[in-house]
Amino acid sequence: MIACWVLVGVFGTVVLLYALIEVHYFLRMFLTVLLARFCKKPVHILDETTVYGLCTTTDLDTLLYHMNNSRYLRELDFARADFYERTSLYREICSQGKGVVQGAVTIRYRRFLKPLSLFKIKSKIIYWDDKSIFMEHKFVTPHDDFVRAIAVCRQRLLDCSAEAVMSTLLDREVKQNGSVEGGVPQTHVRPEMPLEVAKWLESNDISSAILRGTETSSVVTAT
Repeated sequence: MIACWVLVGVFGTVVLLYALIEVHYFLRMFLTVLLARFCKKPVHILDETTVYGLCTTTDLDTLLYHMNNSRYLRELDFARADFYERTSLYREICSQGKGVVQGAVTIRYRRFLKPLSLFKIKSKIIYWDDKSIFMEHKFVTPHDDFVRAIAVCRQRLLDCSAEAVMSTLLDREVKQNGSVEGGVPQTHVRPEMPLEVAKWLESNDISSAILRGTETSSVVTAT
């Protein structure tokens, strides 16, 4: 009898957890960070990292034919966590400031991912300014090496300079092929802003100006 009540309590706890939070998301994030920190080799801040994923039945849209568009952005969380850990980017940001948030993201879908298809996400830093770090993520299917989708994310640093963070990481030892080669300084050269990023930022500035104008008009009308 006691065993039955224990089983009911365990089952009820599991159901309650799934009702309140997305358990799979937090478990996978924990596993991603754990593997990146203790099982994978560190990489240099300008290197590219790769994580693998599988389009499961819970990722499908209402047509049950391909991955839901919103799931692509969800997958980026795991790709960034892996990148942050292996490059020590997040630890360096926290040591200089209060953390980092997603400021903006743009994604272009080129070809859908079918159910149960394997894919990999290639992540790298393509640009940074004083306040933000810009990352590029490519969804690639291994069997044909085709880029299914490509996203650019703007990571806003809180209470610290992105330039200072990148300078610190760039001045550390160069990591090549997963091994550390001591005594080889990394040249600190900020890459030129990619054209697509420049146009995207211009679009964001236009949107911000429109929103500020609308909010100002609303305030004037209310008063």
